[in-house]
Amino acid sequence: MNKYQYKVQGVDYEVEIEDVEGNIAKVNVNGIPFEVEMQRPINAAKHPSIVKPKVAAPVAPAATAAPAAPAAPQQKQPAAAASGNSVKAPLPGTITAVQVKVGDTVNIGDVVVILEAMKMQNNIEAEYAGTITAVNVVPGDSVMEGSVLLTIG
Repeated sequence: MNKYQYKVQGVDYEVEIEDVEGNIAKVNVNGIPFEVEMQRPINAAKHPSIVKPKVAAPVAPAATAAPAAPAAPQQKQPAAAASGNSVKAPLPGTITAVQVKVGDTVNIGDVVVILEAMKMQNNIEAEYAGTITAVNVVPGDSVMEGSVLLTIG
């Protein structure tokens, strides 16, 4: 079991890696268990993305009211996927800012959306370089993990 201490924007985090099987790691962050999926590294960000907290009961009641908002982007997903690469929400939360619009050109690592989750602002970065072909969210939208936020062509 490996233990690490991180400081992110002045906040201390104690991360304990319990087990790694394939590309899934079981970790505890400040005593809260998570399963994280490790992906291939990209230029700027070399960190795993949160896949699913083990304690899903508190999230479920909020999710029952939220599907109405992301339903429209999910219906657009097949058309958007055909015209580029999707940028998906790494965890459930609320969109606080969309930094791009259709037609903008982005590079790998550019911040495209800001997602608030667990009272923290998370910068969602472009994983691909290209032109924005679709933006499926607006500030104030609630999204679930895996929801398509935008498409880069």
